[in-house]
Amino acid sequence: MHRCVGRHVTTYTQIEYGVADGVATITLNRPDRLNAFTTTMARELVAAFDATDADDEVRVVLLTGAGRGFCAGADLSDGAVTFDATRKAVQRADFGTVDGVPRDGGGYVSLRIAASRKPVIVAVNGPAVGVGATMILPADIRLASDTARFGFVFARRGLVPEAASSWFLPRVVGISQAMEWVATGRVFNRPASASAELLAVGYGIAAEIARNTSAVSVALSRRMMWSMLGAATPWEAHRIDSRAIFRLGRGPDAAEGVMSFLEKRPPKFAGQVADYTDVLLDWPSRPEDMT
Repeated sequence: MHRCVGRHVTTYTQIEYGVADGVATITLNRPDRLNAFTTTMARELVAAFDATDADDEVRVVLLTGAGRGFCAGADLSDGAVTFDATRKAVQRADFGTVDGVPRDGGGYVSLRIAASRKPVIVAVNGPAVGVGATMILPADIRLASDTARFGFVFARRGLVPEAASSWFLPRVVGISQAMEWVATGRVFNRPASASAELLAVGYGIAAEIARNTSAVSVALSRRMMWSMLGAATPWEAHRIDSRAIFRLGRGPDAAEGVMSFLEKRPPKFAGQVADYTDVLLDWPSRPEDMT
């Protein structure tokens, strides 16, 4: 498995993180347990996405798994109390609460991915089951190897889909397909790339974004596209479009985009996402009852 080790490398215990050539690679790193999801992994994933947002040199995030699996779901080593938050209060305390109950750990991660200012590519290199399948739904591009398997197995474990997937999954694949997968809890495969080519395909897409596009344009476009999935009318999109075009049209990247095209040269975009927080939508918006 390729490791991206570049200018920034931060020490984590259950993930690996590195930045090179404008791409941050986050690798789930519990290969002996098929990268089973834990509260520690959840905290580290959120910290990693905080790091990618804070680093202006990161243009794209690529998430994958170490070894032969992407993520086999929740770590079940606690047995029958695995999902009993009242018995695991200490581990989950810093996730906070929503509507008066402990926040779901999968949702803690998936909503952070959803809020990313950088586009997210997931390269699913093996089984992605339970939270391994739901955490990838807020990603912008999902790639699968020929060894990848997916399973929304919650009904077979006496649970319901988590990680806000009841919102994401029907929007990604349609309600009928979503209900088939959720109601059966089956494990299935999807059209895929050969395992040896998976990361090359992912890094190729990431490089295309990093080399050719404005970071500001991509950040605003990502928020606009996701937030408009729940809009009641296209007038809401028109309001945001008009505001964004007005702001960007006066900025350096729009001028550079035009001139680089006219001069037939690669663009050198200098705009910073932090300068456009007045246009960058607050999405997903944080509910008032969350602590």
